Amino acid sequence: MDQLAALVFVFIAGLITAIATGIGALPFFFVSDVSDRWNVALWGIASGIMVSASLFGLVFEGLANGTPLQLGIGMLAGVVLVLVAHYVIEGAEVNPQKYERADFKKLLMILGILTVHSFPEGVAVGVSFADLGLEGGVEMLGFTVPLLAVFMTIAISIHNIPEGLAISIPLRTMNVPNWKLVWWAIFSSLPQPIGAVIAFYFVRVAREFLPFGFGFAAGAMVFLVLTEFIPEALELGERLPRGGKVELLAGLVAGFAIMVPLAFI
Repeated sequence: MDQLAALVFVFIAGLITAIATGIGALPFFFVSDVSDRWNVALWGIASGIMVSASLFGLVFEGLANGTPLQLGIGMLAGVVLVLVAHYVIEGAEVNPQKYERADFKKLLMILGILTVHSFPEGVAVGVSFADLGLEGGVEMLGFTVPLLAVFMTIAISIHNIPEGLAISIPLRTMNVPNWKLVWWAIFSSLPQPIGAVIAFYFVRVAREFLPFGFGFAAGAMVFLVLTEFIPEALELGERLPRGGKVELLAGLVAGFAIMVPLAFI
């Protein structure tokens, strides 16, 4: 299998997940606002999808390709990367220029943090394509694609929709045009195809690091769910009955329900 063609194929898969983020901005072409109830539920769905994809996809594959220790080291590395990236973003100085300082800093934080989120998700896609071209997958555009890669690409694409919505809401309050909402949503996930290609190439040339790669992606995504997605949902649901916990739980269950059947194909 041609290496360049494989890299292009993986890049396209990562680009598909990034483009899916733009879907989150589409509701604003039809409505002026999205209710907190729906917003909380969508974050719950995203959280359920990411946890189920990490558990049934990445963790299981990591254990199948290595030891629990290797998987654990990879997961710890994923957590550390997210922590360091957040620290760098939160300490960054900005020059707001024509924007009010508070609004611009909030926008930068949201765009920056979600962009940081997107890189490990791209890594997850890239690692899942490690067996591209080998037996046991599905034929697609002349490639034998691992079922895990199909699973992860679908999971992250669905998960990216609420992230696109989260990007769009503060931009909407700043009167950003609808078509630019779509662009900024996609822009926040552009590191995904880059991360996918880097991770894919790395695990192809150094397959002994494959369990560490699975662990890295799983650790980063689960950590993001616990420290960012769920707290964000609970903050949005503060004014709802029971603090939005019912909507969050319903979203989590729906997210699991969406992905579990795919995990056992």
